[in-house]
Amino acid sequence: MGMFDSEIVQQEAMQLFQDYQALMQLGNSYGKFDREGKKLYIDQMESIMERYRIFMKRFELSEDFMAQMTMEQLKTQLGQFGMTPQQMFDQMHQTLERMKAEIGPDL
Repeated sequence: MGMFDSEIVQQEAMQLFQDYQALMQLGNSYGKFDREGKKLYIDQMESIMERYRIFMKRFELSEDFMAQMTMEQLKTQLGQFGMTPQQMFDQMHQTLERMKAEIGPDL
């Protein structure tokens, strides 16, 4: 059975996508959040990024053909921007660190 045939993988992918979309939509109002709201948003974004990193690592380590093709497509798409998957995660992390710095200490 391939990775994409697994109901668990499908559910996890769907939940990750839905959570990310909801957070991105909420992010449109980020500038209106109070300090605590911004902290909560950053925490949630960090959580989703970690879930995404783990999800993608499973694909990277899988011997499943479709998982490998998915990783190659991601690498190709990111390569068009001169970026690797690791650089993408590093950049996301740096963005979140800047957001933390903007709202002050205690994060």
